[in-house]
Amino acid sequence: MPKQKVLWSCCECGHRQSKWTGSCTVCQKWNTFEQEIEVEDKSKRFESLKSESAKPVRVKEITAKEFRRISTKMPEFDRLLGGGIVSGSLTLIGGDPGIGKSTLMLQLAQALAEQGLTVLYICGEESVEQTSLRASRLGVADDHLYLLSDTLFSNIKAQIDHLKPDAMIVDSIQILYKSELPSAPGSVSQVRELATEFMHIAKGMGIATFLIGHVTKSGEIAGPRVLEHIVDTVLDFEGDRQHGYRLLRSVKNRFGPTDDIALFQMGNQGLSEVSNPSIIFLEERLKEISGSVIIPTVEGSRALLIEVQALVAASAFSTSTRKSTGLDQNRLTLLLAVLEKKMGYQLHHCDVFVSVAGGLKIFEPAIDLGVLMAISSSFCNRPIDPETVVLGEVGLSGEVRGVPRLENRIREAIHMGFRRCLCPKRNLKGITSDLSQKISLIGVEVVEEAIRELLN
Repeated sequence: MPKQKVLWSCCECGHRQSKWTGSCTVCQKWNTFEQEIEVEDKSKRFESLKSESAKPVRVKEITAKEFRRISTKMPEFDRLLGGGIVSGSLTLIGGDPGIGKSTLMLQLAQALAEQGLTVLYICGEESVEQTSLRASRLGVADDHLYLLSDTLFSNIKAQIDHLKPDAMIVDSIQILYKSELPSAPGSVSQVRELATEFMHIAKGMGIATFLIGHVTKSGEIAGPRVLEHIVDTVLDFEGDRQHGYRLLRSVKNRFGPTDDIALFQMGNQGLSEVSNPSIIFLEERLKEISGSVIIPTVEGSRALLIEVQALVAASAFSTSTRKSTGLDQNRLTLLLAVLEKKMGYQLHHCDVFVSVAGGLKIFEPAIDLGVLMAISSSFCNRPIDPETVVLGEVGLSGEVRGVPRLENRIREAIHMGFRRCLCPKRNLKGITSDLSQKISLIGVEVVEEAIRELLN
């Protein structure tokens, strides 16, 4: 019998040690250690390793070749991946339960199967009958799409060798297990070993592989952090169920841009792409009301317009409330302090609520000035011109700092019919004349100038 060794692994960062401790010495997180048993076996560890070993090659002798990309017939999804699915790539998709991960993957499998590609869908969490019911509702039915309901990796590996698919979807990585490991499915050791196995399969056989991953209660992908390091692409599926919108965000991408987004809308026939998100986020906007500001923001390579709403009301308690939805709570506290210091607003006696309409989450500092103007508008009860967009980063001394990619933001505002743009003054030097003729650009250096321009 091979020797067994008891180790403790951190489920956040993957650090391993021989004894349990309350907090991890690497990532400093508390109560994250899980027990796992390591089997010291001299036999072959990974089933999917190549038979021949790699050899060193001079860098100048390597011929650069284009990756073979497969179109999904979904323009937004292709753009998010950098132009299509790369053959042999390994992609991890995470999201809350019921957000639509399996629905998106079934639609993706249908789009690939319609092109004559062999697709294997491993539905470990459901039976083939359950998955077929969802597939029939979505109109997914193709001779090149195969369903496999199994959780033992050795059986799955045998079917992969027999079928030799062009694309493979694993739903989900936390439900599969290797019988050689004594730990339960979903544990740190099982997830780490299976991710490495599928990495060898994807690279060795040229199979475009998608892994669906569970998330923790904090919204992060479950399992050790090494899981995200192994894969080529990490996609985060998020959204607001009340609005029916789903946001697919590229967190990591070795073959394309990161922090890019693709917007989908959930309907009876599955997920449909939204080509112009600005229209969706502004369709329910009311004009001539206080506390509402339109801000051009950038997500990845795309500029879009969002509506930020603020409500300032007198507090009935000794301790006022500060709540934010879709933006950083600490950033909101900073902006309130700037308003009190520079404008003399008595906000410490008021409850302040700020929200990004449509369920979007924005964390870039370029929305600072827009959030500040929305709070000021609600506090003064004066509406801001509905044909004006506001952008700029606000410093601690009240100065308005420049923002990157201003021209992309202005073009999106012009496309949506806005006529004025309040922006940092130092950004106006590089603006071309064709843009300045289509929209009125107002440059400001400090917060006081912006408030005088829009609220007086």
